[in-house]
Amino acid sequence: MTTTAPGPVTPRPAAGRLWRASRLPIAVITVLVVAAVLLSLGEEQFPSGYLEPGSPEPHGSRALAQLLDEDSDVSVARTSDAAVRAVERSGDDTVLLLMLDHRLLPEELDALAELEADTFLVQPSLRSLTTFAPGADVTGRAHGDANLAPDCALPDATLAGDAGVTGELYSAESGVEALGCYPSEGGFSVLQVARPDGSTTTVLGTGAPLTNRDIDSAGNAALMLNLVDAEHVVWLRPDPPQEVGAPSLWELVPAGLRWSLVPLALALLLFALWRGRRMGALVPEALPVVVRAAETTEGRAGLYQSRQARDRAVAALRGGFLERSVPRLGLHAEAGPDAVVAAVAERSGADPQSVGPLLYPAGPDPYTADDSAMLRLAEELDRLSEALR
Repeated sequence: MTTTAPGPVTPRPAAGRLWRASRLPIAVITVLVVAAVLLSLGEEQFPSGYLEPGSPEPHGSRALAQLLDEDSDVSVARTSDAAVRAVERSGDDTVLLLMLDHRLLPEELDALAELEADTFLVQPSLRSLTTFAPGADVTGRAHGDANLAPDCALPDATLAGDAGVTGELYSAESGVEALGCYPSEGGFSVLQVARPDGSTTTVLGTGAPLTNRDIDSAGNAALMLNLVDAEHVVWLRPDPPQEVGAPSLWELVPAGLRWSLVPLALALLLFALWRGRRMGALVPEALPVVVRAAETTEGRAGLYQSRQARDRAVAALRGGFLERSVPRLGLHAEAGPDAVVAAVAERSGADPQSVGPLLYPAGPDPYTADDSAMLRLAEELDRLSEALR
């Protein structure tokens, strides 16, 4: 029988060993990365605030901003300087959409008005109304949620139809070229004023049609798209002004009061040094007399004897007996006389008729007549205590 010797063993490639050793960590890391990416997709942070163009909240204006962005180049500005630069870059067919103008200074409003661009004001302040629409004024306010009819010759409003624009009402002085729409008692919710430089200023008395909550009500969306119809829209929503250079609390303190704190601090320091000085180690001292534990009891007994207060002494004897005996009998500390007498008689074997007067005398207490009677009570209570053990 012929036996064939085994051939040499071929070693495994190093790449295979490396892959088998690293595939589990690679799989774990891949799963963690995918999970982190999926979790981060739901954590997108949106800006928040009233008429904020990026906010999806009910009082935000993200829906209107996206609608305008479909046909117009929308630029969002947070400061008046940024809005001026955006309008200057945009060209002629530009609308400046301005809201929350109370956050702007008068000189900032003047700089925006000098741009000679069509402007759309949302519930403007009186200062802004005077700057952008001279001759226009607030003349009333419409209340309620009812939609108003355009009832005017402005095509942008008539095409949109009824809209929820109840809010502040405006009117223009005589001699001012203006067109009002959505009338109510006291004025118009939408007022368009022609300016001497050829541009127009459109005033809206409420920001509700711009919000995500109300833009799809009645003709709100159509009205906004018609009034802000331009190739470029500069959406100016100013950020709240930041306080700069506010004085600190120390600066608000008068100089005289600050200097008066110096001697007060020195006095406190000297007082601390005086009261905090070391007096040396503590020295143990023996008591001058030895006080016996029974001294208080003997002293009280002496007072009772000097005042012939047998009633109090007898009450103390009975109280001590009950305090020691009632817990042994399994009774509550608030147990009544009948229960205590029955338990003492049963445990000691004594007659209940004799135990009752001993612990709870009904009439005049016979044990307060003289010292011998009081001593007899003490002896009988001692016998009962011995029987209860």
